[in-house]
Amino acid sequence: MKFLLGVVGAAVLLDQLTKLLVDRLLPVYSVKPIIPGLFNLVHARNTGAAFSIFAGEPTALRRILFAGLALLVVGVICYAYIKLKPEDTWTRWAYALICGGAIGNLVDRLRLGEVIDFLDFYIGPYHWPAFNVADSAITIGACLLAISLFKTQKN
Repeated sequence: MKFLLGVVGAAVLLDQLTKLLVDRLLPVYSVKPIIPGLFNLVHARNTGAAFSIFAGEPTALRRILFAGLALLVVGVICYAYIKLKPEDTWTRWAYALICGGAIGNLVDRLRLGEVIDFLDFYIGPYHWPAFNVADSAITIGACLLAISLFKTQKN
């Protein structure tokens, strides 16, 4: 359980620290080119879920839905984590990163009613939706979980 708490804590801390810096140093909706033609730092606000899903829904509904979903995910992950075998390293990392990312975005939703996104990758006019450290943790965790499941099925 120490591992879970350590990784979750690190992910939440890094996520919140980077969002705090963006909030303090970049005006909302501003763009700072870092690698022209590939990467910008932006200050975007996302009231919806991934790719702004449900962004147009009433604020109270969104808060309840997203907070409830995040808490459910964290609860399920903590329960599943306890059931893991000690040697299941890939899944431990996956669960910890997904949980840390979910909590990182939950903090924003409870505090601000929206999530701060700031990483903007693109090629020419084609932009990937802006995202943050919590989103990255969730994505990396999901990839590790897929690898873990594939490894388990292969054995």
